[in-house]
Amino acid sequence: MTRHYQGSCHCGAIKFAFEADEISKGLRCTCSICKRKGALMSAFAIPNDELKIEADENDIGLYQFDSKIAKHYFCKTCGIYTHNETIRAPGHTRVNLGCVDDLDTSKLEIAVFDGKNLL
Repeated sequence: MTRHYQGSCHCGAIKFAFEADEISKGLRCTCSICKRKGALMSAFAIPNDELKIEADENDIGLYQFDSKIAKHYFCKTCGIYTHNETIRAPGHTRVNLGCVDDLDTSKLEIAVFDGKNLL
């Protein structure tokens, strides 16, 4: 059953919303940036046109490295990493599940993706 989810960075400058099935699984990636961030990402990728982001463009920071395909977004005010456009599915985004309102991430099954050895 599809459900409406919403979330934000810590200070609320970046807000997002999307529709998805019940979230039961998170994803940890082993690539160099994800390992350092320690974020628990959505195990599913949301088509960019289905993720509604509400933020002033000056509040969203973008970090890219290596191939510059993946796009890692964060709040320039509070520093929280909110979402990323994936290298494996351009045009799709994964959200930081720690930013999703009313989602207890301690109850989620966690999969590991070997991003370190992707390229």
